[in-house]
Amino acid sequence: MKLKKLPVNEDAMQLPVDAVITWVDGANPVHKAKLDAYLASIGGARPRSACATRFHSSGEIDYCVTSLLRFAPWLRTIYIVTDAQTPDLIDKLKGTQYEDKVKVIDHKIIFSGYEQYLPTFNSMSISSMLWRIPDLSERFLFLNDDFALIRAVNINDFYRNNSVILRGSWRKMSDRKIINRLLCRVKCFFGMSNQLRKKERVRFVGVQEQSAKLLGFHERYFQLAHNPHPWLRSSWENYFNANPQQLNVNIGYKFRSAEQFVPEGFSAHYELKQHNAVIDNQLKTLQLKPAEQSLRRLKNKISGANVSKNTFFVCIQNFEQAPQESQTIITDWLNSRVGSLEDFLGSQSN
Repeated sequence: MKLKKLPVNEDAMQLPVDAVITWVDGANPVHKAKLDAYLASIGGARPRSACATRFHSSGEIDYCVTSLLRFAPWLRTIYIVTDAQTPDLIDKLKGTQYEDKVKVIDHKIIFSGYEQYLPTFNSMSISSMLWRIPDLSERFLFLNDDFALIRAVNINDFYRNNSVILRGSWRKMSDRKIINRLLCRVKCFFGMSNQLRKKERVRFVGVQEQSAKLLGFHERYFQLAHNPHPWLRSSWENYFNANPQQLNVNIGYKFRSAEQFVPEGFSAHYELKQHNAVIDNQLKTLQLKPAEQSLRRLKNKISGANVSKNTFFVCIQNFEQAPQESQTIITDWLNSRVGSLEDFLGSQSN
């Protein structure tokens, strides 16, 4: 498929864009002790949303940052938001031209004035506060640390004519589907609805629906694809200045909850409601789930991404749970496609 040329707003191209990455190393003794202490304080067993693998770090942050430096050099600042931790890559950047381009932001900074909600172990609560980073640009990309770019991108791939670019498709709300409505009635009849909701897995689709309903979408919601998300800082500020209780509720959950709205979905539906979004699905994401996919499947997906001219992002989920051979295949591919941070820095100094 040949990508069509997209119109470029030259004025918009001159405005700064930052990137914000959320990261945590669950193996860090201080973080682990903090999590264990909180679980002990509530006298409860570790919930599924507090599974140790949710906080595990396998070096993905290095590839994420390296890919941004290599394939999106137009980014002004890359912020890494974390909890009293500093990734090793910060030491690698010292003394280089990128030392001041990558900055670590502690949870205490973005939760200033909301310290009662710390510590938090909830990625949705944390990402609800990213817009409060000091000196953050009006336009910024939000990424989890398991994302990386694999091809060069430009500003116009995320923002166009002062609008954000959304990737995904419209879907009917689950409670509007006939089969789901019938099942809901059966569960309610037997008094099962609330019990099941408390135990249900926090699904990305479900919390996207919550986000859409919060903003008045009740028939359909926009189901986002996995990719870096372009956000506007002023949209968050304007909404939560007018609706402060919504922010307090969403950041009040220590662990992910099906009752929350997911920030990615909130941002998308807010901009859609403001008629400030453009839907464009030309750029695709390669999703790798090495803990679930066979070696053959992984190799085929990687080979397809290498030759596909419209695959620009990769998302690697649960890398640490994968067999060693699968990990090696992915690491070797990332080294050839993105490269290590050391190699990138070396190439820039020559």
